Amino acid sequence: MSQSKDFIAKWYPVIIAFICLVYSVGLGLTGNTEGAQYSAHWPGTILLFAIAIRQRRRS
Repeated sequence: MSQSKDFIAKWYPVIIAFICLVYSVGLGLTGNTEGAQYSAHWPGTILLFAIAIRQRRRS
């Protein structure tokens, strides 16, 4: 149980970004291209904010 909590605590931004990516692809496949283009920016933004927050936390 402890290992899974450690894994989630370390990799949660990547997991959330992957879910957003799948959501965007799903929107594109169903024909909602405008929604897919809008949500396609979410994974990169989530990962960039996670990097910035972790850098600020350690300094």
